[in-house]
Amino acid sequence: MDAFLISLFGVAFAEIGDKTQLLAFVLAVRFRAPMAVIAGIFVATIFNHLMAGYVGIILAEWLTETMLSWILALSFFAMGIWMLIPDKLDDDEAPHESRFGPFLATTIAFFLVEMGDKTQIATAAFAARFQDLWLVVAGTTAGMMLADVPAVFLGEKAASRIPMQLVRGAAAAIFMALGAVALLHSLGAL
Repeated sequence: MDAFLISLFGVAFAEIGDKTQLLAFVLAVRFRAPMAVIAGIFVATIFNHLMAGYVGIILAEWLTETMLSWILALSFFAMGIWMLIPDKLDDDEAPHESRFGPFLATTIAFFLVEMGDKTQIATAAFAARFQDLWLVVAGTTAGMMLADVPAVFLGEKAASRIPMQLVRGAAAAIFMALGAVALLHSLGAL
């Protein structure tokens, strides 16, 4: 259950203010079809996080436990620092006119924008740490939906009321704590 809950909350906090959350705002405004946009986000996230989780598990099998602990500690610390950097949706990543409907356009755009994103990297790290692909992907997908569904329904009006610096700080603290636990584990203290 730890794999699910830590993955859920880690990604939910990481997603707030992330470029994919900003993309959810843009797609919701552009298409005005919230259920299709939400379904597209869900499908894209499942595929993207399955791929990332699988890579994390494969890497964990290739590495010794000590190496994995050190890599996880460093990656969690790096993620904590990355959380403090505000994200923005670049103009070339914003959705343009689409010949696809809202579901397919959202699925494609979200999948592509999520590639190499901090939530995808976090998914790989959680899968490597917990060695449970299904619980991690269920948790990270739930976390993504927890952050992005309100974005679709509430739009930028609500986002301007969320204290982003506080949210980024909380997300950074979570990843730093995970890094500390992994570091202590690698040093044999846990």
